[in-house]
Amino acid sequence: MKIVIANKSHTIYADIICKTIEDAAQVRGTGIAKRKPAYITTKIENGNAVIALDGEKFAGFCYIEAWGHGKFVANSGLIVHTDYRNLGLAKQIKQVIFKHSRTKFPTAKVFSITTGLAVMKLNSDLGYKPVTFSELTDDQSFWNGCKTCKNFDVLTRTAQQMCLCTGMLFDPKNNNKEASKEVKENVFKKLKNIKQHLFLKKNKNVK
Repeated sequence: MKIVIANKSHTIYADIICKTIEDAAQVRGTGIAKRKPAYITTKIENGNAVIALDGEKFAGFCYIEAWGHGKFVANSGLIVHTDYRNLGLAKQIKQVIFKHSRTKFPTAKVFSITTGLAVMKLNSDLGYKPVTFSELTDDQSFWNGCKTCKNFDVLTRTAQQMCLCTGMLFDPKNNNKEASKEVKENVFKKLKNIKQHLFLKKNKNVK
């Protein structure tokens, strides 16, 4: 198994990457924005992605998105093929893409929005901390990317102030790693449950 910075030779995997992301969204029943092969290809060609390969077989992927003229970056589309899950590969990919992001954009704040408890834990281990959406990028093109998510109506109803996703941020100016060391998985689980209960209650009242 190898995890490398993707280059043009890896564009042949764009279709399977998109298919794997889409399948994961259906299984989880939560919001994962769809990606198109052309978009993934651009990320690969620009050197803004990492890919995990078992020989020539696709195993995992993640890419970098820059927002607000490089003031913010996000590690997006983290996915592991079903044949390689529960092996710790997602954590390895996350570590590589995070390091690559810090190298390419050393002064940028690295952020994430996710409903996945595992991703929250990975982010916390890297020094991210939970934040409100107001501390994330105000670049509208980023939020437009949420339109394919099944929870987009929640985001619009709250004027982009909150959703079922949790916002997390790594600020290179702060010692986030130390601040996040005591954050436990049950804290994220409690936060997720509170959000789900809140929005389910609102939906019932709307009907």
